This record gives sequence, C-alpha cells and structure tokens, in this order.
Amino acid sequence: MSLRQVQVLSWVCLFVLCGGAWIFWSWEIAWSVAVGGILSIGSFMMTHKDVAGFMRSLDSSEEGQGEKKALKVGKARYIIKFWLRLAIIGLVLLILIKSGKANIFGLLVGLSTVVFTITLTTVGAAGRYIIRSRR
Repeated sequence: MSLRQVQVLSWVCLFVLCGGAWIFWSWEIAWSVAVGGILSIGSFMMTHKDVAGFMRSLDSSEEGQGEKKALKVGKARYIIKFWLRLAIIGLVLLILIKSGKANIFGLLVGLSTVVFTITLTTVGAAGRYIIRSRR
C-alpha cells in the first residue's frame, strides 16, 4: 500500500470516526474527533514531506566534506521542524482544552486516527502475506 493510500484511508477513517461520534454521542465529541484527526493527519503529511526533503538533500549532496556538512544541516533542520511542529500541536491542544471548546476523549480518538490507519494497513498486509504463503 502506498503512502497516498494510507493518507486517503486516514481521511476515510476520520470521517467514519466523526460520524460515529456524532451518531452515538454528541456534536461536541464529533467536533473534537475532527480537530484531533486533522491535527494528526496534517502532522503525518508534514512529517512525510520533511523526511522526503531530508532524503533528497542527502542525494543531492556532494562527496566528502560537503556531504558531511549537508547531513548535519539536514539533520538539524529536520529536528527543528519536528520539535516546532510538536510545540505548535501542543499549544493548539492546550488552548482547545483550557478554553473548554473540545472534549479530551474526542481529541484523543481523533489524534489516534493515523495510528488506527497504520494498524489496519499493517494487519491487512500481514493477512494478505499469510494467505499467499499458504498457497
């Protein structure tokens, strides 16, 4: 399964979780699930973009000293972006929780959207592998 398919499946999973939360609980919880899921999927997509950019910078670097310098700069840039993204997500969650505009349980379910998707993808791939190996 490609990364694009995982991203699409993440949006589908978020839609299903929001719908289920709205039907079985309340609009407030469904909204919280949506906010948490958007944060989670957005962070996942930005992380993919940053990792791909870091890998491209390694490919385009020159041999020798230039390669070592490019590696250090690329690592530092990636680490700074990672911590900055984490701080922004933490700040957004803090504001939402402190203001009472979001339900903590809903946020946790939404933030777990990518984890659900990756788990489903992994179980599906393992199942296909096991079924194929039995033939």
